[in-house]
Amino acid sequence: LFYIFDYFLKKNIDLYIVTANRNKKRFFNSKIKFISPKNNNWNSSSRLIKTLICLSLFLKTPTIRNTPVFSFQSNISAIIISKILGLKVIIRLNTSTEKYIDGQTKKFFFSFFYSMSDKIIVNSLEFKKNIKKTLRLNSILIYNPIKIENKKKVLIKYFSNFKGIKILSIGRLTDQKNQIIILKSLKILVQKKLNFRFLLIGAGNKGRELKNFVKKNNLSNYVRFAGFKVNAFKYIRSSDLFILSSKFEGLPNVLIEAQVQGVPIISSNCSTGPKEILQNGRLGSLFKVGNYISLSKLILSFCKNKNSYLEKANLAKKFLYR
Repeated sequence: LFYIFDYFLKKNIDLYIVTANRNKKRFFNSKIKFISPKNNNWNSSSRLIKTLICLSLFLKTPTIRNTPVFSFQSNISAIIISKILGLKVIIRLNTSTEKYIDGQTKKFFFSFFYSMSDKIIVNSLEFKKNIKKTLRLNSILIYNPIKIENKKKVLIKYFSNFKGIKILSIGRLTDQKNQIIILKSLKILVQKKLNFRFLLIGAGNKGRELKNFVKKNNLSNYVRFAGFKVNAFKYIRSSDLFILSSKFEGLPNVLIEAQVQGVPIISSNCSTGPKEILQNGRLGSLFKVGNYISLSKLILSFCKNKNSYLEKANLAKKFLYR
Protein backbone atom coordinates (compact mmCIF):
# COMPACT_ATOMS: atom_id res chain seq x y z
CA LEU A 1 0.00 0.00 0.00
CA PHE A 2 2.79 2.44 0.91
CA TYR A 3 4.76 1.67 -2.25
CA ILE A 4 1.70 2.19 -4.46
CA PHE A 5 0.78 5.43 -2.72
CA ASP A 6 4.34 6.71 -3.20
CA TYR A 7 4.02 5.96 -6.90
CA PHE A 8 0.66 7.74 -7.26
CA LEU A 9 1.87 10.80 -5.35
CA LYS A 10 4.62 11.26 -7.92
CA LYS A 11 1.89 11.31 -10.60
CA ASN A 12 0.03 14.12 -8.76
CA ILE A 13 -3.06 11.96 -8.30
CA ASP A 14 -5.49 12.81 -5.48
CA LEU A 15 -5.43 10.01 -2.93
CA TYR A 16 -7.87 9.14 -0.17
CA ILE A 17 -7.59 6.35 2.36
CA VAL A 18 -10.68 5.20 4.22
CA THR A 19 -9.83 3.30 7.39
CA ALA A 20 -11.11 2.72 10.93
CA ASN A 21 -7.52 2.83 12.22
CA ARG A 22 -6.96 6.52 12.88
CA ASN A 23 -3.71 5.67 14.71
CA LYS A 24 -2.12 4.76 11.36
CA LYS A 25 -2.37 8.31 10.02
CA ARG A 26 1.16 9.17 11.17
CA PHE A 27 2.60 6.58 8.76
CA PHE A 28 1.17 8.26 5.65
CA ASN A 29 2.28 11.24 3.60
CA SER A 30 0.46 14.44 4.62
CA LYS A 31 -0.71 14.89 1.00
CA ILE A 32 -3.01 11.88 1.36
CA LYS A 33 -6.53 12.68 2.50
CA PHE A 34 -7.07 10.46 5.53
CA ILE A 35 -10.73 9.61 6.20
CA SER A 36 -11.19 7.97 9.59
CA PRO A 37 -13.15 8.28 12.87
CA LYS A 38 -12.36 11.30 15.03
CA ASN A 39 -10.85 9.14 17.79
CA ASN A 40 -8.78 5.98 18.26
CA ASN A 41 -11.49 3.98 20.04
CA TRP A 42 -11.97 1.61 17.12
CA ASN A 43 -8.35 0.52 16.62
CA SER A 44 -8.79 -2.80 18.42
CA SER A 45 -12.29 -3.58 17.14
CA SER A 46 -13.13 -6.64 15.06
CA ARG A 47 -12.68 -6.61 11.31
CA LEU A 48 -16.46 -6.63 10.79
CA ILE A 49 -16.94 -3.54 12.97
CA LYS A 50 -14.12 -1.74 11.16
CA THR A 51 -15.65 -2.63 7.80
CA LEU A 52 -19.01 -1.14 8.85
CA ILE A 53 -17.27 2.01 10.06
CA CYS A 54 -15.45 2.37 6.73
CA LEU A 55 -18.70 1.96 4.81
CA SER A 56 -20.29 4.66 6.94
CA LEU A 57 -17.33 6.99 6.38
CA PHE A 58 -17.46 6.32 2.67
CA LEU A 59 -21.16 7.18 2.43
CA LYS A 60 -20.70 10.37 4.48
CA THR A 61 -17.88 11.74 2.34
CA PRO A 62 -19.28 13.41 -0.83
CA THR A 63 -15.81 14.32 -2.15
CA ILE A 64 -15.04 10.70 -3.00
CA ARG A 65 -18.37 9.83 -4.60
CA ASN A 66 -16.84 9.84 -8.11
CA THR A 67 -13.50 8.29 -7.17
CA PRO A 68 -12.45 4.81 -8.38
CA VAL A 69 -12.08 2.41 -5.46
CA PHE A 70 -8.96 0.30 -5.00
CA SER A 71 -9.79 -2.33 -2.38
CA PHE A 72 -6.97 -3.94 -0.36
CA GLN A 73 -9.23 -5.55 2.28
CA SER A 74 -12.92 -6.35 2.83
CA ASN A 75 -13.41 -6.71 -0.91
CA ILE A 76 -17.04 -7.86 -0.80
CA SER A 77 -18.09 -4.74 1.11
CA ALA A 78 -16.10 -2.50 -1.24
CA ILE A 79 -17.72 -4.11 -4.28
CA ILE A 80 -21.26 -3.75 -2.90
CA ILE A 81 -20.88 -0.08 -1.94
CA SER A 82 -19.16 0.72 -5.25
CA LYS A 83 -22.00 -0.83 -7.21
CA ILE A 84 -24.61 1.01 -5.17
CA LEU A 85 -22.86 4.33 -5.88
CA GLY A 86 -21.98 3.49 -9.49
CA LEU A 87 -18.20 3.59 -8.94
CA LYS A 88 -15.50 1.55 -10.60
CA VAL A 89 -13.80 -0.86 -8.22
CA ILE A 90 -10.51 -2.76 -8.47
CA ILE A 91 -9.91 -5.49 -5.93
CA ARG A 92 -6.61 -7.05 -4.93
CA LEU A 93 -6.52 -10.63 -3.68
CA ASN A 94 -3.42 -11.58 -1.72
CA THR A 95 -4.21 -14.86 0.06
CA SER A 96 -4.81 -18.31 -1.38
CA THR A 97 -8.48 -19.30 -1.57
CA GLU A 98 -7.60 -22.27 0.65
CA LYS A 99 -7.98 -19.88 3.57
CA TYR A 100 -11.66 -19.07 3.09
CA ILE A 101 -13.27 -21.26 0.39
CA ASP A 102 -14.05 -24.81 1.49
CA GLY A 103 -17.30 -25.70 -0.29
CA GLN A 104 -19.58 -25.06 -3.27
CA THR A 105 -21.66 -22.44 -1.43
CA LYS A 106 -18.62 -20.30 -0.71
CA LYS A 107 -17.33 -20.81 -4.24
CA PHE A 108 -20.59 -19.45 -5.63
CA PHE A 109 -20.69 -16.58 -3.13
CA PHE A 110 -17.16 -15.29 -3.80
CA SER A 111 -17.34 -15.95 -7.55
CA PHE A 112 -20.60 -13.97 -7.79
CA PHE A 113 -19.32 -10.91 -5.94
CA TYR A 114 -15.75 -10.91 -7.28
CA SER A 115 -17.15 -11.05 -10.83
CA MET A 116 -18.89 -7.70 -10.18
CA SER A 117 -15.55 -5.91 -9.76
CA ASP A 118 -14.03 -4.10 -12.76
CA LYS A 119 -10.61 -5.70 -12.33
CA ILE A 120 -9.08 -8.36 -10.09
CA ILE A 121 -5.39 -8.17 -9.21
CA VAL A 122 -3.50 -11.19 -7.87
CA ASN A 123 0.13 -11.38 -6.79
CA SER A 124 1.38 -14.71 -8.11
CA LEU A 125 0.99 -16.82 -11.24
CA GLU A 126 -0.04 -19.86 -9.20
CA PHE A 127 -2.70 -17.72 -7.50
CA LYS A 128 -3.94 -16.53 -10.91
CA LYS A 129 -4.41 -20.16 -12.00
CA ASN A 130 -6.04 -20.94 -8.64
CA ILE A 131 -8.63 -18.17 -9.10
CA LYS A 132 -9.35 -19.32 -12.65
CA LYS A 133 -9.81 -22.95 -11.59
CA THR A 134 -11.67 -22.36 -8.32
CA LEU A 135 -13.84 -19.35 -9.16
CA ARG A 136 -13.68 -19.35 -12.99
CA LEU A 137 -12.55 -15.73 -12.99
CA ASN A 138 -9.84 -13.95 -14.94
CA SER A 139 -7.33 -11.82 -13.08
CA ILE A 140 -4.27 -9.67 -13.67
CA LEU A 141 -0.93 -10.72 -12.22
CA ILE A 142 1.10 -7.95 -10.59
CA TYR A 143 3.91 -9.10 -8.33
CA ASN A 144 4.37 -7.39 -4.97
CA PRO A 145 6.69 -4.40 -5.28
CA ILE A 146 9.77 -4.40 -3.07
CA LYS A 147 12.07 -1.63 -1.92
CA ILE A 148 15.69 -2.71 -2.13
CA GLU A 149 17.83 -1.68 0.84
CA ASN A 150 21.47 -2.65 0.47
CA LYS A 151 23.05 -1.63 3.76
CA LYS A 152 26.10 -2.89 5.57
CA LYS A 153 25.50 -6.02 7.63
CA VAL A 154 25.51 -5.17 11.33
CA LEU A 155 24.54 -7.99 13.67
CA ILE A 156 21.67 -7.41 16.08
CA LYS A 157 22.47 -7.93 19.76
CA TYR A 158 20.95 -11.43 19.97
CA PHE A 159 23.18 -12.69 17.16
CA SER A 160 26.36 -10.68 17.84
CA ASN A 161 29.39 -12.64 19.09
CA PHE A 162 27.52 -15.90 18.43
CA LYS A 163 29.48 -18.47 16.41
CA GLY A 164 26.65 -20.90 15.62
CA ILE A 165 23.85 -20.83 13.01
CA LYS A 166 21.64 -17.74 13.18
CA ILE A 167 18.09 -18.65 12.10
CA LEU A 168 15.23 -16.19 11.54
CA SER A 169 11.51 -16.35 10.80
CA ILE A 170 9.07 -13.45 10.42
CA GLY A 171 5.28 -13.58 10.44
CA ARG A 172 2.13 -13.15 12.51
CA LEU A 173 1.91 -15.76 15.25
CA THR A 174 -1.20 -17.41 13.80
CA ASP A 175 -2.35 -20.84 12.65
CA GLN A 176 -1.70 -19.84 9.02
CA LYS A 177 1.98 -19.12 9.64
CA ASN A 178 2.39 -22.47 11.44
CA GLN A 179 5.58 -21.59 13.36
CA ILE A 180 5.03 -24.54 15.70
CA ILE A 181 6.66 -26.82 13.14
CA ILE A 182 9.82 -24.71 13.20
CA LEU A 183 10.00 -25.20 16.95
CA LYS A 184 9.42 -28.95 16.55
CA SER A 185 12.25 -29.14 14.03
CA LEU A 186 14.52 -27.18 16.37
CA LYS A 187 13.77 -29.64 19.17
CA ILE A 188 15.23 -32.36 16.93
CA LEU A 189 18.30 -30.22 16.20
CA VAL A 190 18.94 -29.68 19.91
CA GLN A 191 18.98 -33.44 20.33
CA LYS A 192 21.54 -33.60 17.53
CA LYS A 193 23.73 -31.07 19.38
CA LEU A 194 23.46 -28.39 16.69
CA ASN A 195 24.74 -24.99 17.81
CA PHE A 196 22.11 -22.41 16.76
CA ARG A 197 19.98 -19.47 17.81
CA PHE A 198 16.49 -18.85 16.49
CA LEU A 199 14.72 -15.47 16.45
CA LEU A 200 10.98 -15.27 15.76
CA ILE A 201 9.56 -11.87 14.83
CA GLY A 202 5.81 -11.33 14.99
CA ALA A 203 2.78 -11.13 17.26
CA GLY A 204 -0.54 -12.94 17.27
CA ASN A 205 -3.00 -15.26 19.01
CA LYS A 206 -0.64 -18.27 18.88
CA GLY A 207 2.06 -16.48 20.86
CA ARG A 208 1.26 -18.08 24.21
CA GLU A 209 1.06 -21.57 22.71
CA LEU A 210 4.44 -21.17 21.00
CA LYS A 211 6.10 -19.82 24.15
CA ASN A 212 4.66 -22.66 26.21
CA PHE A 213 6.13 -25.16 23.74
CA VAL A 214 9.53 -23.53 24.05
CA LYS A 215 9.40 -23.64 27.84
CA LYS A 216 8.04 -27.19 28.02
CA ASN A 217 10.72 -28.53 25.66
CA ASN A 218 13.67 -26.69 27.20
CA LEU A 219 14.31 -24.52 24.14
CA SER A 220 14.61 -21.21 25.99
CA ASN A 221 18.39 -21.07 25.51
CA TYR A 222 17.92 -21.43 21.74
CA VAL A 223 14.77 -19.46 20.93
CA ARG A 224 13.80 -15.81 21.40
CA PHE A 225 10.51 -14.05 20.60
CA ALA A 226 11.10 -10.50 19.34
CA GLY A 227 7.47 -9.37 18.98
CA PHE A 228 6.26 -7.13 16.14
CA LYS A 229 8.82 -5.01 14.28
CA VAL A 230 8.01 -2.21 11.83
CA ASN A 231 11.21 -2.71 9.81
CA ALA A 232 12.71 -6.19 9.79
CA PHE A 233 15.52 -5.66 7.27
CA LYS A 234 18.24 -5.33 9.91
CA TYR A 235 17.14 -8.63 11.44
CA ILE A 236 17.23 -10.36 8.05
CA ARG A 237 20.70 -8.98 7.38
CA SER A 238 21.87 -10.40 10.70
CA SER A 239 20.72 -13.96 9.97
CA ASP A 240 22.37 -16.92 8.22
CA LEU A 241 19.14 -18.68 7.29
CA PHE A 242 15.52 -17.62 6.81
CA ILE A 243 12.59 -20.01 7.32
CA LEU A 244 8.94 -19.72 6.23
CA SER A 245 6.55 -22.37 7.58
CA SER A 246 3.12 -21.19 6.33
CA LYS A 247 0.13 -23.41 5.51
CA PHE A 248 -0.94 -20.99 2.74
CA GLU A 249 0.09 -17.61 1.36
CA GLY A 250 -0.41 -15.24 -1.55
CA LEU A 251 3.09 -14.09 -2.41
CA PRO A 252 5.04 -13.91 0.88
CA ASN A 253 7.01 -10.67 0.92
CA VAL A 254 9.37 -11.94 3.62
CA LEU A 255 10.90 -14.39 1.13
CA ILE A 256 11.52 -11.59 -1.34
CA GLU A 257 12.99 -9.43 1.43
CA ALA A 258 15.33 -12.27 2.39
CA GLN A 259 16.39 -12.56 -1.27
CA VAL A 260 17.15 -8.83 -1.34
CA GLN A 261 19.59 -9.34 1.53
CA GLY A 262 21.13 -12.48 0.00
CA VAL A 263 20.02 -14.74 2.87
CA PRO A 264 19.48 -18.47 2.09
CA ILE A 265 15.85 -19.59 2.35
CA ILE A 266 14.01 -22.72 3.44
CA SER A 267 10.25 -22.51 2.89
CA SER A 268 7.15 -24.68 3.04
CA ASN A 269 5.85 -25.52 -0.42
CA CYS A 270 2.46 -24.02 0.35
CA SER A 271 -0.14 -22.49 -1.95
CA THR A 272 0.62 -19.93 -3.26
CA GLY A 273 3.89 -18.12 -3.92
CA PRO A 274 6.92 -19.84 -2.33
CA LYS A 275 7.74 -22.25 -5.14
CA GLU A 276 7.22 -19.42 -7.63
CA ILE A 277 9.54 -17.07 -5.74
CA LEU A 278 12.10 -19.86 -5.28
CA GLN A 279 11.62 -21.26 -8.80
CA ASN A 280 10.77 -24.77 -7.60
CA GLY A 281 13.86 -24.99 -5.43
CA ARG A 282 16.37 -23.35 -7.75
CA LEU A 283 16.61 -20.21 -5.58
CA GLY A 284 15.94 -21.81 -2.20
CA SER A 285 14.82 -25.06 -0.55
CA LEU A 286 11.22 -26.28 -0.21
CA PHE A 287 9.60 -28.80 2.14
CA LYS A 288 6.10 -30.25 2.41
CA VAL A 289 3.70 -28.19 4.53
CA GLY A 290 3.78 -29.31 8.15
CA ASN A 291 6.69 -31.75 7.74
CA TYR A 292 8.97 -30.65 10.58
CA ILE A 293 11.22 -33.70 10.20
CA SER A 294 11.97 -32.71 6.61
CA LEU A 295 12.57 -29.14 7.77
CA SER A 296 15.08 -30.30 10.39
CA LYS A 297 16.94 -32.29 7.72
CA LEU A 298 17.12 -29.24 5.46
CA ILE A 299 18.53 -27.11 8.29
CA LEU A 300 21.18 -29.78 8.90
CA SER A 301 21.86 -29.84 5.16
CA PHE A 302 22.38 -26.08 5.23
CA CYS A 303 24.93 -26.45 8.04
CA LYS A 304 26.87 -29.03 6.03
CA ASN A 305 26.57 -27.36 2.61
CA LYS A 306 26.46 -23.60 3.24
CA ASN A 307 28.13 -22.76 -0.07
CA SER A 308 25.43 -24.44 -2.16
CA TYR A 309 22.71 -22.58 -0.23
CA LEU A 310 24.59 -19.28 -0.63
CA GLU A 311 24.89 -19.92 -4.38
CA LYS A 312 21.10 -20.19 -4.56
CA ALA A 313 20.75 -17.00 -2.51
CA ASN A 314 23.13 -15.10 -4.78
CA LEU A 315 21.34 -16.40 -7.88
CA ALA A 316 18.02 -15.22 -6.41
CA LYS A 317 19.20 -11.59 -6.55
CA LYS A 318 19.31 -11.82 -10.34
CA PHE A 319 15.57 -12.50 -10.41
CA LEU A 320 14.47 -9.60 -8.21
CA TYR A 321 13.58 -7.59 -11.33
CA ARG A 322 10.30 -9.54 -11.28
